[in-house]
Amino acid sequence: MKMIGAIKPAVAALGGAVLLAAGTVFAQSWPSKAVRVIVPFGTGGGTDIQGRLLADNLQRLTGQRFLIDNRSGAGGMIGTELVINSPADGHTLLFTTASLAVNTTLYSKTLKFDPRSDLLPSTLVSNAPNVLCVHPSVPAKSVPELIALAKKTPQGLNSGVNTPGTTSHLAAEMLAQLAGIKTVIVPYTGGGPSIQALMTGDIDLLFATGPVASAALKTGRVRCLAVTTPGKNRSLPDLPPINAFVPGLEINNWYAMFFPKGTPSEPVNRLSAVIKQALDDDKIKAFYAREGLEPIGSSPDGLRDQFQKDIEKYAKVIKARNIPLR
Repeated sequence: MKMIGAIKPAVAALGGAVLLAAGTVFAQSWPSKAVRVIVPFGTGGGTDIQGRLLADNLQRLTGQRFLIDNRSGAGGMIGTELVINSPADGHTLLFTTASLAVNTTLYSKTLKFDPRSDLLPSTLVSNAPNVLCVHPSVPAKSVPELIALAKKTPQGLNSGVNTPGTTSHLAAEMLAQLAGIKTVIVPYTGGGPSIQALMTGDIDLLFATGPVASAALKTGRVRCLAVTTPGKNRSLPDLPPINAFVPGLEINNWYAMFFPKGTPSEPVNRLSAVIKQALDDDKIKAFYAREGLEPIGSSPDGLRDQFQKDIEKYAKVIKARNIPLR
């Protein structure tokens, strides 16, 4: 009887170990094949640059390829719809920006889906400022000088935006509204084309994403005046926050990953965990520090909360500026 009594705890312990091992295998069974990462903007922009760097690291961590697929258009909503209509097996995901929170309202007339219910938040990857940049021919070396110039320009300064509905667009609208100036909004198809237009002088000013602005600044073909974050940015320490001159103009341009509705919780949670590992990579940390990106690596709930908060915030801007719904 003593022998049987001794065996029972051993059997129970062995059973627990088997279950634990099985749980570990299950938790790490994703991805089982290549993962398609839809970037809903063109090549060369901040989302594309960051996405490709992360994809290389995710492949190293998981043993599966992460393939960047650029699908630009409609402020990122073409790529978003493609993800929503993809199989919910965890092998297609969306890497997008805070523009999704803008476009949930801006495109509400024509959307055949609702990003709030048709996407599953996985992780808030990072935050970045938008950076107010001007072409060197613009005779303004500070935000107050730019505002004064705009007020003396009856036709309005040409303000490029990455695409309609991005935080670049909302920042430009907020500048005009809060500073009381006139601007002509000139839309492009992404951060790459818009910064090229600024460097060639086709537009006067642009709220560029942090990585794009940092790269352009090194060429000497743009002048940067301010950041849209509440305080100074670590990679652009000489630039003041624009809300010091235009109170209320504050925008964080976050980058985040979503899956289609119906995706099992395993890939949703595992991607969040793997992104945290990726953000600890020395190469990625150096890139983020250089480009003004703040690493986050949130839980799915953290991204869900930020997404909803920003939808409400930008809906108020769209209404106040009478921006036509699409």
